[in-house]
Amino acid sequence: MVAKKDSTEYKILEAAKNVFVAKGMEGARMQEIADEAGINKALLHYYFRSKERLFEAIFSEIIKYAFPKLTKVLHSDSDITSKIEQFVDAYLNILIKHPFIPGFVMKELNRDPSGLFKLVTKFGIDPQPVFKNIKEAMDKGEIVQMDPRHLAINIISMCVFPFAVRPILSFVVFKDDKQALENFYAERAEVIKKFVINAIVVNNEENE
Repeated sequence: MVAKKDSTEYKILEAAKNVFVAKGMEGARMQEIADEAGINKALLHYYFRSKERLFEAIFSEIIKYAFPKLTKVLHSDSDITSKIEQFVDAYLNILIKHPFIPGFVMKELNRDPSGLFKLVTKFGIDPQPVFKNIKEAMDKGEIVQMDPRHLAINIISMCVFPFAVRPILSFVVFKDDKQALENFYAERAEVIKKFVINAIVVNNEENE
């Protein structure tokens, strides 16, 4: 019985992801989610009484999976370049596993950001320690001086953007070649790490 319940809940969450991405929170209907999951609406309401609860369940699941991994990297004793490399690897793995996230987040930010803000508050996501860590590395002369917020946002942007514009990337750049697009995503982490590290690491030999 437990296995059946888990299987049904999983199907509902996967179906909700698909419908939310296609329609957004406002445009999605519980009946559409039930149809996508292959169940009746009454059973859907048994598991989740509203779209809002489904939304929170989906993002809670992702954040519970992603946040500890990213936090572990950021709070490790590694040097700043190792942290950046580990962060990019972890973040890209999350996006490859959940490629719908960027597009859905953008839709919801434009529609009504309050739901996302509540989840951020609920899970205590705070970028200030990250900015502080970057600033400390700059003060030690390990990386070039800049506003730490720019560096953090640049890295995240390079990770997120190809997923946020996946349909355009697929059509314009890769001519609907799905395998080529997947290969591109698989290579993305190494490209970002090399680009960022080469751009920010101070070359001590040039300063001598």
